[in-house]
Amino acid sequence: MDKVIRKPRIGITMGDPAGIGPEIIVKALEQKSVWETCTPLVLGDPGIMEKALDLLSSTLTLHPVKNVEEIDEGERRINLLSLSHIAMGQFSYGKPNKHTGNAMVSYIQEAIHLALRKKIDAIVTCPINKAAMSLAGYSYPGHTELLAEATKTDKYAMMLAGEKLKVVLVTIHHPLRDVPNILTLDKIISTIRITHTTVRKYFALKKPELAVAALNPHAGEGGIFGNEEEKIIDPAIRKARDEGINVLGPFASDTLFFYAARGKFDAVICMYHDQGLIPLKLLHFEDAVNITLGLPIIRTSVDHGTAYDIAGVGSANPQSLINAIKTATQMAVLKT
Repeated sequence: MDKVIRKPRIGITMGDPAGIGPEIIVKALEQKSVWETCTPLVLGDPGIMEKALDLLSSTLTLHPVKNVEEIDEGERRINLLSLSHIAMGQFSYGKPNKHTGNAMVSYIQEAIHLALRKKIDAIVTCPINKAAMSLAGYSYPGHTELLAEATKTDKYAMMLAGEKLKVVLVTIHHPLRDVPNILTLDKIISTIRITHTTVRKYFALKKPELAVAALNPHAGEGGIFGNEEEKIIDPAIRKARDEGINVLGPFASDTLFFYAARGKFDAVICMYHDQGLIPLKLLHFEDAVNITLGLPIIRTSVDHGTAYDIAGVGSANPQSLINAIKTATQMAVLKT
C-alpha cells in the first residue's frame, strides 16, 4: 500500500452484535476528532446499528454502502457495509449465539479482504466472543490467530499500547503451565525483530530502545529459579543486538515495568500474556490499544471485551476504540 494522500479509510468491524461494539462505534463516531483525520467504514448489521443509534439518541444517521466507492465523507453519517441481518427474535443484548458468532466472523473476514485489496487502509476491530465463534463452527482463540491465518502470516505478535507503556507478547493465549515449553529462542528473537520494525515504522522512532522481561523471578537468579534466561532469552537478546537492534535484558519483571512506565524503554517484550497485560491494564485499562504486529495489513483493536453485563445500557466507555481508530490512522499515514 502506497503512502496515503487522502484521508485514510478505516474499516471498523462491529464485533459481537450482542456486546458493546455497536454502542462504542456510535459514541466514537460522534467525535469530530475522529472524522477530521480519517474516513470510517463500519462493517456490521444495519438493524443492530439502528438499535444502538436509538439507544443513545444519536443524531448520526446510517449511510448503507455496497462498496467503498459509495462512502460519504460527511461527518454526521455512518458509512455501513451491511454483512448480516440478524432477526430481532434471534438477538438479545448480552446473549451471544451462533447467529452473532457467524456475523462477527463475517465482519472480520470482509475487512481483511478489503485491506488486502487496498480498498481500506487499516482495520479496527471491536470485541468478539470466542464461545459464540465456536457455536458458529470456528475454533480461533481470538482475533489475532484469525488474522494471521487469513493473511498467511507465520510470524506475528500482539502489542498492547498506551501512552505510558507498550508491551509485546512472545506467547499469547496459552495456559501458564505450558509457557516454558512453548518459548524458544526463535520465538523470542522473532518478536524482538517484529517489535523493532513496527516501532520504527509506525511510531517514528529511528532507534527505539527495547527491553526484554525475564520469565522467572529475579531473572532466574543465576539458574536457582529457572534457566530459561540463560538458555534462550539472553542468547536471543545477544543475537538481536548483533543485528543492530537496541534491546536490553532480560530484566526481572518486578522492577522492569516501574522504569518502562516512566519512559525508559519504548516497548517491553514479555514472555506470556499476564506478564504484560497486568501492568498495561493497571495503567491503561480504559484507553489501551491492541495492535497486531507482523501482518501485511494494519490492524488495531480495543483492549477490552464484549462487556455483556452493560451491553444495551448505554454506559460503555468508547475511549479505547477512539484511540484504536486514531492509532490505525497514524499507522496508515506513516506506512510507505
